[in-house]
Amino acid sequence: MNDSVAYGPDLPSEHELRLLGDLSGKRVLELGSGDGHTSVALAAAGARVITIEREDFHRSDNAARAEAAGVNVEWREGDLADLAFLRADSIDLACSVLALAEVDDLNRVFRQVHRVLHAGSAFVFSYPHPMALSVGRDIVDVTEGALPLGPLQVLRAYSDPSPVRSRRAGQEVQVIPRTVSDLFGGLGRAGFRVEVLLELEAQTSELFTAVPSTLILRARKEGA
Repeated sequence: MNDSVAYGPDLPSEHELRLLGDLSGKRVLELGSGDGHTSVALAAAGARVITIEREDFHRSDNAARAEAAGVNVEWREGDLADLAFLRADSIDLACSVLALAEVDDLNRVFRQVHRVLHAGSAFVFSYPHPMALSVGRDIVDVTEGALPLGPLQVLRAYSDPSPVRSRRAGQEVQVIPRTVSDLFGGLGRAGFRVEVLLELEAQTSELFTAVPSTLILRARKEGA
């Protein structure tokens, strides 16, 4: 598996986590292409990649990246919850890197992904950990390269669903914190069985050394 398939900044790669399986010849749906690195890496691993992202992201840059890598990716612009362009039971694997946190109606996304996946196929995605969005440190020294100082503080309730500002693929975005039980329950109601749940700490970050930065879930479609 290509080492560049990652689930977020400073996190272990697919080479270490092995959540996607063999991609050769698989039809893969990526929700949120970001800077295009994951799309290209999936295609380089042999997948036939369809990716959907909102129009203000880097589509032209991503297409150039795919061309330079000698791979084909089908780029789509639109709402991540609108998968009407795909037939039911037509996708072998769905994945997403941090993008689902920007979606208001995540349950609709789960239902749509369930519809387009083959029975028994996997849905793998990463999501900002709600604990990482709840805590922080005072920054006393604001010079470049300085570390956050002061004790770790709870800045907002763990279950507070109000949006917060974050960054994805170099752009500022608004993300919706969701608890582990929110994600687990939503997947179950949509017809998925969660088989892997990882809480990962960023490997080089100095800000959240006491809490995990990212959730990664692998769920499998049950039923027809």
